Amino acid sequence: MAFGLRFPGAEILSLPGRIRIPLRLRVFFRGAFLLLALATLALALGLLQDEKQRGWRAYQDGLAKTQAQIVARLRHPAGQLALLNPGSRGGSAGAALRPLVLPFASIDFDDRVKAQQAVEMAGCQVQYGDGAKLCLAVGNSAMAGAFLYAVGSFGSEGPLIARRLGSADLAQAHRLKVSVTLRGQTTQWLAPLEAGAEGGPATRGRLAGFAEDPQGLLGTRPVRDFRGWWWQDARCLGEGEQPAVADTAGCRHLSFFSVRLPVELFREELMAQRERLAWPPPDLDRVQVRVQALAGGSDQPLFDSDQPDATPPFSLADLAPLLLPGETLRIRKAGAPAGAEIATLTGSVDKSQPTSPLLDRLIRQLPVEGYDRPIQIDDSIATPLGRYELQLSGDLRGVNRALSLVAARVAGYVGAMLAAIVLTWAAIELAMMRRITLLTKRAAAVSQGLREGDLVLDVSGLRGSDELGLLAGTLAELMQRVNDAVRREHIRAQQEKDQWHAVGHEIMSPLQSLMVLHPKADDASHRYIQRMQQAVRVLYGQASPSEAFEATTLGLDALDLDAFLAEVAANAPHAGVEQVVYTPLGQPVPVQADAYALEDAVTHILSNAQRYRPPGTSISLTLALEGDAAELRIHNDGPPIATEQLERIFEYGVSSQHEGSGDRPDQRGQGLFVVRTYLAKMGGTVRAQNDIGAPGEAGGVSFVLRLARAKLH
Repeated sequence: MAFGLRFPGAEILSLPGRIRIPLRLRVFFRGAFLLLALATLALALGLLQDEKQRGWRAYQDGLAKTQAQIVARLRHPAGQLALLNPGSRGGSAGAALRPLVLPFASIDFDDRVKAQQAVEMAGCQVQYGDGAKLCLAVGNSAMAGAFLYAVGSFGSEGPLIARRLGSADLAQAHRLKVSVTLRGQTTQWLAPLEAGAEGGPATRGRLAGFAEDPQGLLGTRPVRDFRGWWWQDARCLGEGEQPAVADTAGCRHLSFFSVRLPVELFREELMAQRERLAWPPPDLDRVQVRVQALAGGSDQPLFDSDQPDATPPFSLADLAPLLLPGETLRIRKAGAPAGAEIATLTGSVDKSQPTSPLLDRLIRQLPVEGYDRPIQIDDSIATPLGRYELQLSGDLRGVNRALSLVAARVAGYVGAMLAAIVLTWAAIELAMMRRITLLTKRAAAVSQGLREGDLVLDVSGLRGSDELGLLAGTLAELMQRVNDAVRREHIRAQQEKDQWHAVGHEIMSPLQSLMVLHPKADDASHRYIQRMQQAVRVLYGQASPSEAFEATTLGLDALDLDAFLAEVAANAPHAGVEQVVYTPLGQPVPVQADAYALEDAVTHILSNAQRYRPPGTSISLTLALEGDAAELRIHNDGPPIATEQLERIFEYGVSSQHEGSGDRPDQRGQGLFVVRTYLAKMGGTVRAQNDIGAPGEAGGVSFVLRLARAKLH
């Protein structure tokens, strides 16, 4: 037969079957780590956004400085030379030179100082590896004459040897050999040095140009418009080809020449189209010039413009290194149509450090005011041949690239911080939260096992030196003690069950004999014997009296409560309760009740009142009708019940602890528990109350029983 167990503390284990860590605790821990991770990401993004803002401002300032530097260089005569000769790349190793357009009308070739200052300021000189220099150029105005200027310097040993006037042997003197190729025609000159009538060594002399045909034959007279000079310093050249302080025999001297070459094709066009002449000539970049300086008595050139290691003068292409990757410089002449730039320069792209496309996309998404607007700076430069417009366009991809490199370095630190956060969270989840959840589930399993009579708490894998491990070990020891208590309770329950079996068996036999002695139904003893048999049947085979009463099934029927109470009051002396007074209503009062159970409940209340009433006082039964219910009030003049005990006295085992029960050690406090249990099974209620008496007198105590009314059959 199934039975249940109760022992102190058992309600602690009544946990839900599917329990987990409290939601607030899980949300708190996970939310805290999530906020920490988000704060780390927000800090990194904020840093990148600030760096992007600063990088954008720095780039704007840098672009403005680049533009100012470019404009300053182009406004210099050397820069204007580059503007006037946008297609020029200067000399190259082993290639013929091409003349440039000067930023001024002409060169004063007769004056060494002025000529040297002009070419140095214009920056038109081609540099050679041995220190030689040469400038080939034309003036920017055709009105100064269609001349080609050759101004250069080189180092030579020994004094200059001049030609004797009237001598036809030009090979014995120092001389320049110049050839100009234009439009398929080549013009050559051989210009010996003429220092005076006597000839011989000299430091300065005029160059007289004799025309030379393709077969090497020279003209008999010098060309009138060919003009030039050759100078040689008396001082020696020291290191770096700079003039030394003292002269030394056999040392190298600086030779400087300045020549004006007449170009007949230019002069013919000038005379034919004076009003409509386009200057400089459109095919100037196709003119090829070669200049050689020959020593006296030798065909070995002291200087050759076609020699290797030539470094060209400044050109627009030299501005490209000033541009950052992605920046573009466009130069066009004012008034020219759009797209007709004379030069378009773009900064080289550095691909040595590739960046992550993901970081590039992230940086582009960072909001910075004005970052998406194009950056463009315009300026203009005035030259003798017109105004040139400059447009410098910036490219923020360089800023993004720099930020990507910064972000790549920051990503390592951010990743380490996020990894630390995740590892800490995982450690808490696995080492603490998981173990707490596991321990809670196993404790819930213990609650289920409690209902099934099996208490086992598995703490394998949970023990440890930390607080949770100690808690798990303590709980395991506690459950061992609980198991011992449960086993003892099982033994006690089994013993109590055997006891009730024995008591029931021993009582039922005498009761059967008494029923034979009192067979008549109108005999009061017959009724009490039936009640005793009913009580024994209720208790027989149950594990405990309280559970026996709760498990009792009553047979409800319509009962005349007025006649029932009159009979109970009349039979009360047989139950040991004297002076029970009931005044009948004189009319049937049917209620839904079980006669034996109701009589048992009323008798328990009367017995309880008998113990507490003053000697000589009566117990009154009063029946009243309250709508669909009948209310029975049982009153005695005993002492009042404590307010906090008015409800507890109906609990099992409580009434025996009340004052006044000490003289009845056999009382177990189950009478009022039986009353409430039986009334509840009959659909009624019972309550105790302290009545208010006259001033100076106790009011006594009343028990009020309320039952639903029914119809008599």
